[in-house]
Amino acid sequence: MSEKRFRVGVIGFGHMHINDVMRRFNELSTIEWVACADTIPDVPETSDATFTRAWNRRYAHETIGIPRVYDDYREMLEREQFDLVLVYCENAKHAEVVEAVAAKGAHMVVEKPMAATLAEALRMVRAVRAAGVTLAINWPSTWTPAIRKVKELLDAGVIGRPLELKHRAGHRGPLAAGAVHQGVAGEAGMTDADRGRTWWHRAGTGGGALLDFCSYGACFARWYFGEPAVAAIALAANLNSPYAQTEDNAIIAVRFPRAMALLEASWTTLDHGVPTGPIVYGETGTLVGEQQGDRQVVKIARGRGTPPEYVEAAPLPAGRQNIAQEITHHLATGEPLHPTLEPEFNLDAMAILDAGVRSVQSGKLELVNNACWCIG
Repeated sequence: MSEKRFRVGVIGFGHMHINDVMRRFNELSTIEWVACADTIPDVPETSDATFTRAWNRRYAHETIGIPRVYDDYREMLEREQFDLVLVYCENAKHAEVVEAVAAKGAHMVVEKPMAATLAEALRMVRAVRAAGVTLAINWPSTWTPAIRKVKELLDAGVIGRPLELKHRAGHRGPLAAGAVHQGVAGEAGMTDADRGRTWWHRAGTGGGALLDFCSYGACFARWYFGEPAVAAIALAANLNSPYAQTEDNAIIAVRFPRAMALLEASWTTLDHGVPTGPIVYGETGTLVGEQQGDRQVVKIARGRGTPPEYVEAAPLPAGRQNIAQEITHHLATGEPLHPTLEPEFNLDAMAILDAGVRSVQSGKLELVNNACWCIG
């Protein structure tokens, strides 16, 4: 029996993760590239340095080999037929693009976080449910064996009931000189004025360190604890990015019914100085996901002078080791997606981030609106 084939397109080059994702799809024999288009930024960008939207778009056409490039993604959707579209635009435009693609009957992959607000995430779920298409939210961390091993050990009760999670994510900023994304180093040619014109650093686009990096901790906490959050309180500040309208550092403290989480994000960090996590503290021990050279391991620490134990994380299942393999496997077989990719799970993660944003604005503890009940 012949393999199921997929006609694939791209909408949005604002997020540099699209480059690695396109490379993953290029490894598959079952896909055919059709066309690509960017969204229109709220202000024109002035640089085509590595990882800017101009560079990413050129990379898609010239290196990946996507044959047709459109200026307007809506025109592209009218003219072309797709089975699957990769959505990698600015966070605040996820909802409008997902609604447009769903109306054409195509499945989608959207990069994390799900959206800029919980309200926009709900729009996305309603659109794909009405159209009967699949929406997968891609977390690069999902493809990290140690991240999954932590979940396996928690489910096995290795440290008893989890009580607290800590996760810190950060670097010098998404377009900082020398930034490295999926093994490709960025150029140092961008000025601060150039960076300030990108969506990452502009207000109203879904940019900023909080959504970018606290999102990972929100995903881990929701997945590891196995229950929605209750409330959150957050701080955010622009500490060292005078060209930006957004925060470059943020912290969200999250209350769950039976646990807590501390989510840290930074765009001003050269070296974290401490284990970044995820670190999970339980009734009878602590789990720490670690990279030791080429090995992915989880440290199990019991304290009281007991030497830590290191458990190596097994490779991910063959044929389901990255987002390209996972989504095409799902569409070909009907087998469920990894749970962290499911829209309903991501509504709970988005609800944590949404409460964090509201807390930054109000200066108060904010309730987490767990919205799955109201999307029917």
